[in-house]
Amino acid sequence: IASGVESYSFLLHFPFSVLLIMSWQAYVDSNLLGTGKVVQAAICGIDGSLWAASKDFQPTSAEIKAIVSGVKGGDGTSSLAATGIKANGVKYMFLRTVDGRSAYGKLGNSGICTVVTTQAVLLGTYDDNIQPGECTVAVENLADYLLSVGY
Repeated sequence: IASGVESYSFLLHFPFSVLLIMSWQAYVDSNLLGTGKVVQAAICGIDGSLWAASKDFQPTSAEIKAIVSGVKGGDGTSSLAATGIKANGVKYMFLRTVDGRSAYGKLGNSGICTVVTTQAVLLGTYDDNIQPGECTVAVENLADYLLSVGY
């Protein structure tokens, strides 16, 4: 028994959740794009770093930081109202922020949903084949999950 305990003692040094974490790319592929309700997606750090993204969707660090600042501005207005929401070089007309957590934008029949969590920024776009609310549900649901596990 002592040797069996020793062989498992290394597990005690790591939090259990480490064993269950998916890659960030898997979250983009499965939980966002995999829903069929998101056309392009990215998960970034609130510092502007890109953690994972769909093909041909590479929001810049400056774009991510502007989203974080616009969502978390705290003064009741959003800087995004003046600048729009920019992601992957595309400028979306700003629609609104919600609860100091989410920002939404539109460009013709397409648009973007962005959510800022404790450590991450999630972006999801939709086109004219997807209802804006469907994209919002997919992105917001993943954000809720990430918040529940400390992200």
